[in-house]
Amino acid sequence: MDYADWIGRGAVRRDQLSDRLIGQFRATLPEVLCDEAVPPGLFWTLAPDALPPGDLGRDGHARLGVALPALPLPRRMWAGGEVRFVDPLRPGDMVDKDSRIEAITPKDGATGALIFIAVRHEYRVEGRLCISERQDLVYRADPVPGKAAPSYPVAPDLGPPVAVMMLRSDPVRLFRFSAMTFNGHRIHYDADYARQVEGYGGLVVHGPLQAVAMMNLAAKVLGRVPEVFSYRGLSPLIVGEAAEVQAHRDGAGLGLRVVKPGGPVTMIGQAGVGKAR
Repeated sequence: MDYADWIGRGAVRRDQLSDRLIGQFRATLPEVLCDEAVPPGLFWTLAPDALPPGDLGRDGHARLGVALPALPLPRRMWAGGEVRFVDPLRPGDMVDKDSRIEAITPKDGATGALIFIAVRHEYRVEGRLCISERQDLVYRADPVPGKAAPSYPVAPDLGPPVAVMMLRSDPVRLFRFSAMTFNGHRIHYDADYARQVEGYGGLVVHGPLQAVAMMNLAAKVLGRVPEVFSYRGLSPLIVGEAAEVQAHRDGAGLGLRVVKPGGPVTMIGQAGVGKAR
């Protein structure tokens, strides 16, 4: 599998950081977000892919071969990524989002073949770089019918966190987050598809929604938006399951995680700090 001709492909799109967009984001996640004028994670609502129905695949994402190569593996996950906050976005900014495929890497995992795709997004205002982000997507095979779902270890004891925030999920919140980010992935709103096709226990809470919660808890603890935030999904969080976001001191920064009480960690993160603005 040689995808070299896809490296560097992408597009530049423009969107405005409007008061309506900020208000809807705050209305969707009121207890999650920090007091920044533009809360961390809001950039994920800017300039999303908007394709006609004929360019969509079975899962609601862009059909493979349109924005990404025609991979032989059908099942997509947002595995993690890294965000560098360079200069703050401001309400009213007209933002240029430059998105490019950075790497395509086939691997063999414990569950079979995997293909990782790293996509670089850069957000600029009047040529000024504000955010540089790498998204790590992974494609894998469909689950085998009748095969038991994977088990995940109980979360290790890291001692008392410096801050905790409960993470509430329900179908309406998931739908609104999908709508704001124009994310058509059916695992977030079509329970039958999530169970019968992709093998989940129900509607899946977005990885980016969990990352938004970790970013904003870090900003509350640190008193400012972190300079660098990285995150990685470990296990699915199903709608309605109890979960909390924890922050632990890690040198000058924070180690973060989303964890089901008495259960596994669903996502981990690291927040690094630079000079205060």
